[in-house]
Amino acid sequence: MRSLIIGFACGIGLLQTQASLPGIEWYAVGLVLAALLGYTAWKFWKPLLRVPLLLTCGAWLGFLWAAAFAHYYLDQELPKAWEGRDITVIGTVADLPDRTAMGVRFRFDVEQVVMQGLVVPQVPPRLALAWYGSRRVQAPAEDGEQAAPARQMAGDLRPGARWRLTVRLKRPHGHANPDGFDYEVWLLQDDVRATGYVVDATGSGPGTGNHRLDAFVWSPSHAIELARGWLRDRIMAALSGQPYAPVVAALVMGDQRGISQADWGVFQRTGIGHLMAISGLHITMLAGLAGGLASWAWRRSRVAGMRLPLLMPAQKVAVIAGVGTAFLYVLLAGFEVPAQRTFYMLLVLGVAFWSGRFVRVSLVLCLALGAVLLLDPWAVLWPGFWLSFGAVALLLYGTVGRMRPHHAMAAAASARWWQKLWLAIKTGARAQYLVTLGLVPLTMLLFGQYSLVSPVANAVAIPLVGLVITPLSLLGSVLPAWAAQWVLQVPHELLAWLAGFLQWLDQWPFAVWRAPLPSWWMFLMAAGGTALILAPRGWPARWLGWFGWLPLVLNPATAPADGTLRVTAFDIGQGMALLVETPDHRLLYDTGPAYGTHSDGASRVILPYLRARGIERLDRVVISHSDIDHSGGALSLLGGVGVDSVYSSLPEAHPIVRASPRHQRCAAGQSWNWDGIGFTMLHPTAQSYESDKWKPNARSCVLKVQIGRQAILLAGDIEALQEQHLVEGPGADQLRATVLLAPHHGSTTSSTEPFLRAVHPELALFQVGYRNRFGHPRPEIDARYRALGIRTLRTDQSGAITLDFGDQLVAQEYRQEHARYWYDR
Repeated sequence: MRSLIIGFACGIGLLQTQASLPGIEWYAVGLVLAALLGYTAWKFWKPLLRVPLLLTCGAWLGFLWAAAFAHYYLDQELPKAWEGRDITVIGTVADLPDRTAMGVRFRFDVEQVVMQGLVVPQVPPRLALAWYGSRRVQAPAEDGEQAAPARQMAGDLRPGARWRLTVRLKRPHGHANPDGFDYEVWLLQDDVRATGYVVDATGSGPGTGNHRLDAFVWSPSHAIELARGWLRDRIMAALSGQPYAPVVAALVMGDQRGISQADWGVFQRTGIGHLMAISGLHITMLAGLAGGLASWAWRRSRVAGMRLPLLMPAQKVAVIAGVGTAFLYVLLAGFEVPAQRTFYMLLVLGVAFWSGRFVRVSLVLCLALGAVLLLDPWAVLWPGFWLSFGAVALLLYGTVGRMRPHHAMAAAASARWWQKLWLAIKTGARAQYLVTLGLVPLTMLLFGQYSLVSPVANAVAIPLVGLVITPLSLLGSVLPAWAAQWVLQVPHELLAWLAGFLQWLDQWPFAVWRAPLPSWWMFLMAAGGTALILAPRGWPARWLGWFGWLPLVLNPATAPADGTLRVTAFDIGQGMALLVETPDHRLLYDTGPAYGTHSDGASRVILPYLRARGIERLDRVVISHSDIDHSGGALSLLGGVGVDSVYSSLPEAHPIVRASPRHQRCAAGQSWNWDGIGFTMLHPTAQSYESDKWKPNARSCVLKVQIGRQAILLAGDIEALQEQHLVEGPGADQLRATVLLAPHHGSTTSSTEPFLRAVHPELALFQVGYRNRFGHPRPEIDARYRALGIRTLRTDQSGAITLDFGDQLVAQEYRQEHARYWYDR
């Protein structure tokens, strides 16, 4: 069974690396082959033959199961013909809405699509919607009265409510960058095949406009989400204005969205992020507490005149209470993978106890693994899956079979309280040592960093959060409002103290070890070495395991070879951000847009890429001008990575200039040389800063990077007049370049024909957002490039684009090099 489940997991993982899904003929062949393998394995009793057969059989079944899931979900995709068109739908709010400063985001289950003319639009059954700001909507009719117009906020949305909405949709599309978050597969996992927003749709009749039809439509999922919302509202009301109220809410009902990015950064860097939600530890603790109380009450039922133990043993009652409590708590947690794993393991152990069977702990873990992947084949793509199962597997590897439970139980029964406490501390320290050391290779593979202060942080946080803060938070969330305000203050104050302690740890000089993401062979060597280090006492030469870590520890940041240049144009939406790398230096041109109050191109795209590469310092950052799609990520970048100097056309009072370690204005004629590669600023002129008539676009920093006979021209958002000045000015002979970053994203105000002829590029890059509201690049501009024989690449279609300048120009498109079946087809 264990071999079959492990093979099943391997098959699912293999499917998630495919560029396309298998055809129907593969299902017939695969099922027949899996049946033959299974039958052959059943006939062979020798493990040397049975294990590989079962692994192969499970792999085929996992591959086909995941493919069937993917086919079903992808077939529900929004047709391209209906993108960007107003569609009226009727349905229910499917989850707990996420309220932000810009509006509300929520999932919407479609029940009915209103006919447009003679056609019913094809709309997927689940949508991810945003409702921005205040809207004029219609209040529902009460007790048979006619509906009356009213002003409500989009924040009035509640789980389970049925609404009639007019929406504007697009197909799932996210940024595609190396080592970045894959938004498209995240939506696919949640069965969301279209995203969009609610549009103004007011009307005078009862059947028109955006309005609520029913306050609540019953279903189990709606009831769960409503309960989660009720708990969150109670906690936030009781701790109104308190900084760690969102953390208390996360511990009670698993909603982590309110935790600030600054707090999350501290939690992650100190290695306790796993505790700031409903974790497996919390579920196990609560299940044990519920089981213990149920057993205590059941045994003492004779006091009330009942003899319940004669009907059912108290131990079985404890199992039912513990598993049932765990199930309810997992539902409150949103059914995340770590919570699922814990519940399935408790369920298997409970069933085994009830049936009077002995079950190997490794089988329990494998059954939990199979259950998770059976319901969610995409779970293998997320770090939480690997860290959750990896931590439990390490605990099993490091403890099972190395203790004598009967002797330990006998000794514990006769020991004094301080001896029991010391035994508990030793056991906990051993578990923390196993997890801390054992997860280093996996954590470095997933994140490229490891918290060196995590043992200290976890030693304090695990007992405090698990035994004090979480139980008090759960108790306070269900008490009457007057009592909740007093009880919830205690866990909040403890969290505030814990946060201060973690911030102190985070300031240690070597709190976090960062390195480039290791290759697979480095990871396998480190994992093998770790297994040897944690092997049982008496195992020969365990110290040799440390040598398996050497490639991981000495893994250097990669850089272009001598005499070459690499430019990475990030898929960053409607904005600009390019990383220019020479063998020994790095320059970032623009920092991408701001997406919201706490999110921008640097925090979501650039910094994760730099950390994955092991890049901790940039020699220079050039911010072409002040427009938010070019400078929106600058402050996050300056706070997240070392920067030697900043060049920009920003005014001296600008916050980015003030935050820069060393700032210099862009001016035509500036030049420098790195590793034999020339950098020349062509625009703006120094005199332009003396006039206040120039728009930010007109003062964009234009940078040319030259390597041998090849060059790339980074033109910012200059427009036709500036292009004319460059073509007719004294530096016109410097315009010619192999690659051109299209000015102003391909707008009609730029890319004039004389300018394109003067540059004469082989390739033009358009950094644009998918279906951006400006329509960039404009069709007539794209046609102009093509008419001049210029090849064009767009980040919204290609993902991140990497250019290698050497003897030849080599362009790599991330969506082709890293093709996956869920990318926009």
